[in-house]
Amino acid sequence: MSVAIITGASRGLGLALATGLAEAGWQLVLDARGAEALAAATQDLPGQVIAIPGDLTDPAHRAEVSAAAESLGGPDLLVNNGGALGPSPLPPLAEHPLDALRAVFEVNVVALLGLTQLALPHLRARAGAVLNITSDAAVEAYPGWGGYGASKAAVEQLSNVLAVEEPEVRVWWADPGDLRTRMHQDAFPGEDISDRPLPETVVPAVLKVLANRPESGRLRLPELT
Repeated sequence: MSVAIITGASRGLGLALATGLAEAGWQLVLDARGAEALAAATQDLPGQVIAIPGDLTDPAHRAEVSAAAESLGGPDLLVNNGGALGPSPLPPLAEHPLDALRAVFEVNVVALLGLTQLALPHLRARAGAVLNITSDAAVEAYPGWGGYGASKAAVEQLSNVLAVEEPEVRVWWADPGDLRTRMHQDAFPGEDISDRPLPETVVPAVLKVLANRPESGRLRLPELT
């Protein structure tokens, strides 16, 4: 039975992906910062689910997540979905607090690579895959999105190089489009984002990618549904 690690799985896209994969028969190891929120969100998922709350910037937590996947036989898929937006409202780069920028990169880039490094030996052995969730802010110049977008641009290049270095592993970096999530709401405080599609709308695209296993590369999930 296939095993997936999904980070940031207590809400939004992470929870939608966890639900979709659980219903498709995957065994799951799920991570999120809030213990109560993670437990409440995932308690009714079908099948084998191990929920591990913690901070991905903590090496001990990453090791615990990796060990849990190993206890199920090793991961076939790592979904690096967990991340940090940074200050809200989004500040222009001229005013972006540098400590906050470091924190965003620590979560979105450094911790992501740290967990990927732990998963890679198993992913190589199982011809597995890494799915890094990115954003159009990585490639487009939106005012206020410089800090977050720069971190996602780093994720895209990291993914691009990883795909070359790890030919036995599929590496996809996927832009899910603008979705109706708390992070997206935090980026637009006080605005109505009800016109954005729900995260569940892109789950079929991810399931299609997992079934078809396209070559490593950048994906736009709304275009695959």
